Amino acid sequence: MADSIRVLLGKIGLDGHDRGIRMVAAWLRDAGMEVIYLGTHHTAERLARAASEEDVDVIGLSFQGADHIPLCQQMLEQMKAMGLQDRLLVVGGNIPRADIPELKRMGVDAVFPSGTPMSKSVSYIMENARRKRNKGAK
Repeated sequence: MADSIRVLLGKIGLDGHDRGIRMVAAWLRDAGMEVIYLGTHHTAERLARAASEEDVDVIGLSFQGADHIPLCQQMLEQMKAMGLQDRLLVVGGNIPRADIPELKRMGVDAVFPSGTPMSKSVSYIMENARRKRNKGAK
């Protein structure tokens, strides 16, 4: 799987709802990606450290509560602190469409609210995961 896109998935904060993110992990694996699923109740620092240690191409977060904006900000700050700005950051879950522009302005690469067809998420990751890292290497 050396050429596989490597994706780290996890949840920041107290949200323990993980059914959706576990389904996403399975779909990404079925699409040929290598998935590292860390589970729930992590800090942004823990996920960023794992992303660095695992040398992933993509970091994916899932949210069901209303704290996605401050938690994404924390994640972006940790990514910057650890030199991971060249990794794709995608988020999904129960995210109001009205919050998508703010998340993108902050630096989130893609937002997939509940109900987004999985094929759209998979295609986006396949098309963009390595492109961002290759840009950062120049």
